[in-house]
Amino acid sequence: MAGPRSLTARVLLLATLWSGIALVVIALVISTLYRQSAERSFTDLLRAQLYNVINSVSIGEDNNLVGNPQLGDLRYSQPETGWYWIIEPLGTFAASPLSSSSLGVSKIAVPSILSVPFNNRYERFYPLTDPFGNNVLVAETEVVLDGEGRAARFRVAGNLDVMEEDIRIFDRSLYIALAVFGLGSLIVNGGAILFGLRPLDRARRALEKIRRGQAERLEGEFPREVLPLVNEINALIESNRRIVDRARMQVGNLAHSLKTPLAVLINEARTLDKGHQELIQSQAEAMQAQVHSYLNRARIAAQRESVLVRTEAEPVLERLVRVMRRLNPDMEFHLSVAPGTVFAMEQQDVEETIGNLLENAARFSRTGVWIAAAATTDPRPPEVTEGARRTWLQVSVEDDGPGLDPEQVREAMKRGRRLDESRPGAGLGLSIVREIAGEYQGTVNLERGAKGGLRATLLLPSVTKDVA
Repeated sequence: MAGPRSLTARVLLLATLWSGIALVVIALVISTLYRQSAERSFTDLLRAQLYNVINSVSIGEDNNLVGNPQLGDLRYSQPETGWYWIIEPLGTFAASPLSSSSLGVSKIAVPSILSVPFNNRYERFYPLTDPFGNNVLVAETEVVLDGEGRAARFRVAGNLDVMEEDIRIFDRSLYIALAVFGLGSLIVNGGAILFGLRPLDRARRALEKIRRGQAERLEGEFPREVLPLVNEINALIESNRRIVDRARMQVGNLAHSLKTPLAVLINEARTLDKGHQELIQSQAEAMQAQVHSYLNRARIAAQRESVLVRTEAEPVLERLVRVMRRLNPDMEFHLSVAPGTVFAMEQQDVEETIGNLLENAARFSRTGVWIAAAATTDPRPPEVTEGARRTWLQVSVEDDGPGLDPEQVREAMKRGRRLDESRPGAGLGLSIVREIAGEYQGTVNLERGAKGGLRATLLLPSVTKDVA
């Protein structure tokens, strides 16, 4: 499905990266905001507890501090919890200090005012470690208790580890929730992207049918965003078809327009003396051959540019073999065609090239002819095939006749040369095979085969066809 050039992979990758970055940023922002809120709430709680202690303490008749603050929290009465309240007389006020039972006889250090100054509300907050190893935050203020100016320092301490544990629990729940949300979003986004790109996949399959010759245009319902592309492709295919039809018509018109004048010249040459007759007749026949060759090239060029030119290999080769068996009843023809092979050529060009090879093989074979067709990769180096088709079909035709030596092979491939002129029309005449293959950017090769005879190997353009 996905690769470096896959649109689906790119969209999924970008969506995943964006979702991941967004979720990480959201998690950090929410976690930071929650920590700030928790710290602010913790400070407000200590401030409220501090003023509760202040309101619960006074100076008794014996000039000592009296009071029993009730803060509604059992941690102030349980030892070593990190939750304490402490009241210490200041200056000349010689009363005994008061503290919560959770602190016992231990003491908590008081930082200097220079290191931790009071704020504008005459409060100060500072963290420290209590004698039991708890990290605590202390809220402190100083209050004058009576008209004589006697004052005391009031402190309330809260365990910071409790707040940190609460933040950790919240962060854990937050990360789990965002991870589940991110995974769900990724699945939903992936499904939505795949569903949204399905029309493009339908268009690809429709184009594949056109390439195989199973359809002539893109058919089906497409969304509004894809419809302009579909219309342009259909217009391109229709334009291509018109170009091919126009080229064929012009080729046919040219052939008909030249056929009669050349025939007249050849007939008129018979009335002349022998020297002039041979000269005019040979030149007119050469003109006919040239016209046929170039018209054939023009027709093939028009066909080659069409995306609709497709010919399935198996039925065409089977039909050619049936014809050759009827013409040569005493000879065996062995056919092997790989399934799903399709020529990127018109049927008449396939029949002309391979039919020529079969005819020559049957003429020179002793007992049989072997035909094989299968898809192959281009065996030529890249610099030779630059710009050429890269999907190929290799067709081999082999006989068990006398074969040809290298010099005879070179002669057989020359234009208009035949190696056996014992009767009119006989001989190899393989130049037309070479020309047609060359016009399709293919090749033809002659060599001695494994059975001792001639082996002709054609490399022709092909397309792949899915096989169930």
